[in-house]
Amino acid sequence: MPEGDTVWRAARELNDALAGSVLTSCDFRVPAFATVDFTGQVMESVESRGKHLLMHVDGHVIHSHLSMEGRWDVYPLAANGTAPRWRRPAHTARAVLGTDRVAAVGFALGLLEVLREADLGTAVGHLGPDLLGPGWDAAMATERLLADPARPLGLALLDQRNLAGIGNIYRNELCFLGGVHPATPVGSVPGLPRIIGLAKRLLEANKDRSARSTTGGPARGDAAVWVYGLAGRPCKRCGTLIRHAKMAEPAAPTHAPRDIYWCPRCQPSP
Repeated sequence: MPEGDTVWRAARELNDALAGSVLTSCDFRVPAFATVDFTGQVMESVESRGKHLLMHVDGHVIHSHLSMEGRWDVYPLAANGTAPRWRRPAHTARAVLGTDRVAAVGFALGLLEVLREADLGTAVGHLGPDLLGPGWDAAMATERLLADPARPLGLALLDQRNLAGIGNIYRNELCFLGGVHPATPVGSVPGLPRIIGLAKRLLEANKDRSARSTTGGPARGDAAVWVYGLAGRPCKRCGTLIRHAKMAEPAAPTHAPRDIYWCPRCQPSP
């Protein structure tokens, strides 16, 4: 699932391509919004809120979430007004928005809906402080995490109600950098504000990169991460073999367990 830095970058690309332009076409390929048409309206802005994409137009918000496989692609139009061939199968397109310069296509979106601006809070009002938002509040994020001190840190970091933007890669990397096993209760985590600060620094450092690195090394392959996806490989710090397990959310039994990775020496079990 794309993390907050990826969604922030997608919002910037869409904003650069669409903001201030009149929509010349508008096609929502989901039954509930198939008749909604913003053709002739000005796209005001596009922003991210955690992992959510928000397009503001004509007193409404086009709200999308990429989930696991979704993405938005922007296609510059040729001189004759035609768009190049799409890079993804047409049957996966859920939204097509056109201007006189580009076509923006949302593929395999996990969520697509159109809301009135006044109702936006129903979609994103539950989110905690946005790590890449202008109103980032580290103290509030800490307070929200500590509101359930018995909850494992590895689950609390993924809960977008606590702080918005962390996905599974950052969850695992932050636990390693903090020297904390993912199963450690939040209330027992030493230096929780430091981990939150690291989350902010990592997303800021990677938001302008097409490839992510949490190690400061090359943004490719094993060198880009400390533990994520490296089960059975030696820890870069101590040489101990990295372990892997699944962590489930007891409060959401229908959600699939997510992968966790840790170094048993650098991150001892609680």
